[in-house]
Amino acid sequence: MNFTRIYGLFLRHFYLITRSFPRILDLIYWPSIQITLWGFISNFFAEHSSYYSGAIGVILSCAILYDFLFRTSIGFNMLFLEEIWSRNFTNLFIAPMKISEIIISLVFTALIRALIGLVPAILLTSPLFGISLLELGMPLAFLFLSLYIFGITLGLFVSAGLLRFGPSFENIAWSTMFLLAPFGCIYYPVEILPGIFKTIAYALPLVYIFEETRNILVNSQVNYENIFNALYLNIFYLILAISIFYYSFDKARDKGTLINIGE
Repeated sequence: MNFTRIYGLFLRHFYLITRSFPRILDLIYWPSIQITLWGFISNFFAEHSSYYSGAIGVILSCAILYDFLFRTSIGFNMLFLEEIWSRNFTNLFIAPMKISEIIISLVFTALIRALIGLVPAILLTSPLFGISLLELGMPLAFLFLSLYIFGITLGLFVSAGLLRFGPSFENIAWSTMFLLAPFGCIYYPVEILPGIFKTIAYALPLVYIFEETRNILVNSQVNYENIFNALYLNIFYLILAISIFYYSFDKARDKGTLINIGE
């Protein structure tokens, strides 16, 4: 593994982002608008709901965490799609770059994209709504780590689909998070779900992350079992996603479709 090549690909995407004002504006605009919107909704529910009356920031905190997940997943997909749209993906192997090096560079760049969009939005919550994610304490680091890993995992799954089925799979990149959102119990307890949906929810790390977020904010206590369950599931799905990505790449290369992936 050559870290110079990894750093080189990272710089390619980093410069594409930071040297383009429209790209930066796009990364900052949507998270800021969404967090502001959910901030007002959170205040409304805090005043009219007994469940959230003791913790004004529950809905807003969950919205921020969900947006971080969404930005990480979409960020990874967008970086991979940039290579496809520019028909540059196969050119990367002239370096020559390994698949592992491409994945690592996209993982770190996706984090930069997510932070560029999310940090300004988080900074808005304190002056506008008097809420800080720091109220979650040390468990916040584990919650963000779990969301980051799961976002990258979803990005790998979608990218594997793009390798296997081509650009026609692109629409899945935009719909994956919306498909999983109902099972993630982002804004409501898992008990709300019917039986079969609840079974699906417990198979995802999301439900443990957001249940623990509400548990900390509402009950002022930490259940590390939720945190560990989320991490265990994340490791399982990450290994599965990497395996499927490698399998899809090998299949695309064997069938000769890899060279036409940008068309």
